[in-house]
Parts: sequence; C-alpha cells; structure tokens
Amino acid sequence: MQAKELRDLSDQELEVKERELRENLFRFRLRRGTNQLESPAALIQTRRDIARIKTIQGERARTGRM
Repeated sequence: MQAKELRDLSDQELEVKERELRENLFRFRLRRGTNQLESPAALIQTRRDIARIKTIQGERARTGRM
C-alpha cells in the first residue's frame, strides 16, 4: 500500500489496517516456519506497510492531529 493511500485514512482506519497487517504477518511467519510460504516478498511487503502506518501515526502525533 502506498503512503499516500494510508495518509487518506482516518486514525481509526489506520489502527484497523495495522491490526490486520499484524495478523497477516503472524500467519506469514507461521507458514515460513513450516516451509509453506508461497511468496517471501509478501512477508517483506507486510512489514514495510506496518512501518509506513507507524510512521504516519507518529507524524500525526507530533503535529497534534491524533
């Protein structure tokens, strides 16, 4: 997901999206442990998306938007 798309989401939507991504990350890690992960790139992309969300939340907290 692009940062611009994430910036358009509300704070609550960002929290929900982060929760979904963390659940997906957990599943990807389980699959990787059992060698059933189809796309290792999906694991990396999920981690990056979580980092983008955390960055946007931090920016909003610093500017007082939260």
